[in-house]
Amino acid sequence: MKEPKLFDTTLRDGTQGENVSLTVEDKLKIAKKLDEYGIDYIEGGWPGSNPKDEEFFKKVQNMSFKNSEIVAFSSTKRYGIKAEDDPNILKLVSSGAKIVTIFAKSWDFHVSQALGISLDDNLKLIEDTITFLKRKGIEVFFDAEHFFDGFNHNQQYALKTLEVAQNSGASIVVLCDTNGGQTPSKIREAIEVVKERIKIPLGIHAHNDSGLAVANSLTALQEGVEQIQGTVGGLGERCGNADLCIIIPNLKFKYGFRLPKINVEKTTSLYNYVFEVANLTPDNRIPYVGRSAFTHKGGVHVSAILKNPLTYEHISPEWVGNTRRILVSELSGKSNLKSKLEELGFDITQFSEEQFKKLTLKIKEYEHDGYQFEGADASLKLLVLREFFDYAPNFQVENFNILHYNFGKGTGTEAIVKLKINDETVHAVAEGDGPVNALDMALRKALEDFFPSLKNMKLIDYKVRVLDSASGTAAKVRVLIETSDTDKTWTTVGVSTNIIQASWKALLDSVEYGLFVDNLFPVKEN
Repeated sequence: MKEPKLFDTTLRDGTQGENVSLTVEDKLKIAKKLDEYGIDYIEGGWPGSNPKDEEFFKKVQNMSFKNSEIVAFSSTKRYGIKAEDDPNILKLVSSGAKIVTIFAKSWDFHVSQALGISLDDNLKLIEDTITFLKRKGIEVFFDAEHFFDGFNHNQQYALKTLEVAQNSGASIVVLCDTNGGQTPSKIREAIEVVKERIKIPLGIHAHNDSGLAVANSLTALQEGVEQIQGTVGGLGERCGNADLCIIIPNLKFKYGFRLPKINVEKTTSLYNYVFEVANLTPDNRIPYVGRSAFTHKGGVHVSAILKNPLTYEHISPEWVGNTRRILVSELSGKSNLKSKLEELGFDITQFSEEQFKKLTLKIKEYEHDGYQFEGADASLKLLVLREFFDYAPNFQVENFNILHYNFGKGTGTEAIVKLKINDETVHAVAEGDGPVNALDMALRKALEDFFPSLKNMKLIDYKVRVLDSASGTAAKVRVLIETSDTDKTWTTVGVSTNIIQASWKALLDSVEYGLFVDNLFPVKEN
């Protein structure tokens, strides 16, 4: 197998995914990050389809790229006009891109139903467009849209579209599983036939509607395809595209390719960066780069992992820039707990076997009541400190009260808290957007004069989970609060049948951790 070229279409095909919207500046930032990662080709968008992509290509011309070529995208010219008169084609020429991707129908069903033209007319569109762009000195990649469906329906016509593209001057033909419905065996059968007729390099562009985009792409590679297209995190229309964050580590660690330009150890950071810029929630369970990809919870697993990570990990997480995580829960054994305590900064030699046993039982009791410490390290650390280190905060809560009132068509919420700080009783009253926000504001108001660093802390996420929906409005709820200061974040948890009480517990833990615990007992950095 020849080492493949890697083609990223996050900025074009990826933006067609639901809830994916990138500004021009977002796209420029991601393009730069993809170049630093080592991608060969970056498809920046379709300059003829919208002003945003047109602006992207104007601005990207002023940037320098070390590893990547910027590629523009378009359909063939429109039926009934010349290529040199088609605004879309002319915008490709003026985009400044040295390489363009032209897509055309290779499925006769689409030609007749979607375009409403004859099969020969479709071939003429391909020939005229590529010929015109080649005369302009532009390299052309040809995307054979719906190729595999077309191959299964009318093999000779699908192959004819590839031959016309080849004979017109395309430097590569990319076989597209546009509907994402193919299987590896179908991919293999089609490519074997294509290789008999097409002599220029082949590429693969697979969608994930059957959950097989990565498998289909790797199968195509085994059949001699020289370019693999995909997106970061598999972003894309419907179920998305082939995920380069899975494909690239597989190429490196399963197929043995050197990939000298690719910084594989930055794969996780690339994934997180793109999702952060796109304002998307990362998928914890995605292979290689997900937060759970190297996370261990079962006691038997953790015991073995601590002896030799190869027992339950197929590669070292550091190879892709990820980290190993050990969870504690009702399923945990002593090995989990020891590893987690070390991660939280504790010297486990300070704990006796009896204390380990007591803490394990305590955690299981809490989780039986609905607590979950897997994503709430700050609350877990507070639990340990309270149990074994005589920890107490520098303030005590005497009581709090919530007032909710209606006025006209509006509503308002007011919180009153009473604290004891250094033997001084402090009352604070604050209004907020709902009870939790009002409590947060009142607590801050009471504490900030005594603890100025509280001004740097802000609540950045708030989640509520109903634990027993069968109980209706009397159900127990679990609240997770994520808090941040200038350089770190931490998560706390609270549980109660009263959502206000559950929120208050998580909120207090959050403030305590940020003010006292993190300074006195800092968590080790992962």
